Amino acid sequence: MNRQDVTDQIIQAKVKKGLKWTYVATKVGLSKEWVTAGCLGQMAFTPQQAATVAEAFDLSDEARLWLQEAPYKGSLPSDVPTDPLIHRFYELINVYGSTFKALIHEEFGDGIMSAIDFKMDLQREPDPAGDRVSITMSGKFLPYKTY
Repeated sequence: MNRQDVTDQIIQAKVKKGLKWTYVATKVGLSKEWVTAGCLGQMAFTPQQAATVAEAFDLSDEARLWLQEAPYKGSLPSDVPTDPLIHRFYELINVYGSTFKALIHEEFGDGIMSAIDFKMDLQREPDPAGDRVSITMSGKFLPYKTY
């Protein structure tokens, strides 16, 4: 089982039981927007919230635990950039993005690194085997809030 499996179970149970997102949000005690995003796999629930969601959709204990995991955010498809330099950044994120995410969530909790309150330093590093590009990025940590 994974988080997408739980999302699929929620959608199936919602249809089968005729539930409305507003009803589930009322049970959880938060906005329908945030709870719907959580049910669709884009937010992590607290243990109590996860228990409420699991009860509403008749989910297993394992599914309840998955609801508490920091999810992989981003539910829409996207195109791969074609510019060679930008494509390499895309490749970098494809390879290391889940590592960045896992380590940031472990260290800080469920949230993001701001691209607004952000600093970057790009330097050339001389190297006998060919100069290297050194990029340091520093962004304020912004935790996801419930509403």
